[in-house]
Amino acid sequence: MSTQTGGEQNVRTIVHVMRHGEVHNPTGVLYGRLPGFSLSERGQRQAKKVAEHLAGRDVRRLVVSPLQRAQETAKPIAEALGIPIETEDDLIEAGNIFEGTKFAEGKGVLLKPQHWWKLRNPLRPSWGEPYTEIRDRMVRVATSVRDSVRGHEAVIVSHQLPVYTLRRHYEGKSFFHDPRKRECDLASLTTIVYEGDTVAQIKYSEPSAGI
Repeated sequence: MSTQTGGEQNVRTIVHVMRHGEVHNPTGVLYGRLPGFSLSERGQRQAKKVAEHLAGRDVRRLVVSPLQRAQETAKPIAEALGIPIETEDDLIEAGNIFEGTKFAEGKGVLLKPQHWWKLRNPLRPSWGEPYTEIRDRMVRVATSVRDSVRGHEAVIVSHQLPVYTLRRHYEGKSFFHDPRKRECDLASLTTIVYEGDTVAQIKYSEPSAGI
């Protein structure tokens, strides 16, 4: 049974779920959860542009993945908004058994028969953290953050697949999709508008487009 009052049921709360900026990765490694991958110069400019976009908004919390690229993306936002970075492990990148390998130039693991068994079930997926587990942790964070800033706004900084999985969950879509068609570009915002506990609207924007 809901314990919300009539006013709480109608209050609008906004959670901006951001993907980190571009990473310095000249060798094309699938870096996943590996440490030591920082933003590129372009990624730093993207983060600053989003910070400018968010400056002046009623943002009360900034909750961020522990990985370096997300923390660096959040830094100019924290400075622009005057709020601290809160690190949340549940916002980390999706687990992937191909982490540390390369997919570029047709020489990647997809061409090696010993890896084909790992690709047997794209619906789960069999090569990494299940979509349902990504959904559960992302929903857990989004819900907790929403409840803590009722009537205001918050920013979450995470990674492409976790952000996109959360969006597909709220849109009632299958988790299985073509990664090449994800609407979740670098430094983009997937903005969730809640009316009470209900997702009323999901908006997508790219404040740093053109950088």
